[in-house]
Amino acid sequence: MTDTQLYAIAERQAGYFSALQARQAGFSKALLSHHVKSGRFLRLRRGVYRLAHFPEMPHADLFIAWLAAGEKAVVSHESALLLYGLTDLLPTEIHLTVLRTASRRLPGVRFHTAHLSPEEVTTRQGLPVTTVPRTLVDVLRSGVAEEWVRQAVQQALARGLVSAAALHTAAQQRGGYIVAVIQSALEESNAL
Repeated sequence: MTDTQLYAIAERQAGYFSALQARQAGFSKALLSHHVKSGRFLRLRRGVYRLAHFPEMPHADLFIAWLAAGEKAVVSHESALLLYGLTDLLPTEIHLTVLRTASRRLPGVRFHTAHLSPEEVTTRQGLPVTTVPRTLVDVLRSGVAEEWVRQAVQQALARGLVSAAALHTAAQQRGGYIVAVIQSALEESNAL
């Protein structure tokens, strides 16, 4: 058992950790419960905790949902746009992409199923998140208004979060409507 291992895990995740991660670091259920009762750990929901001395961070809801869904889940769609700071919209649900075999029952969480390649996932603020090109394609496919996608494209380009070439390539892989909207947003941004 090492406190150091659990602290290292939690530190990368803004102080949050799962019961599974605690067990992997050597904490038994009884020891985990003891630390909750002593106030060292805060139990946020079944299987999700935070080190008490860590302040609650922005996007705490995303950390809690991600850990509750399992470490293979990825923040995506509108939640990814929010994490990147590319939208003023506040999603009514947390959006996570999971493999088809994952359990999908969490209140306030909308699950999307997909196989994401390693190139389509990155890390932002300690959370796994779909890349900007994948996020923009996903929100277009899920029906987010074009004006919000155009705004997100312009902001992502202006802030250097993505290149016009990467957006063009991602759109070409999906074709049709996706290409038209992304192409138009790139033209508006004078990125082509």
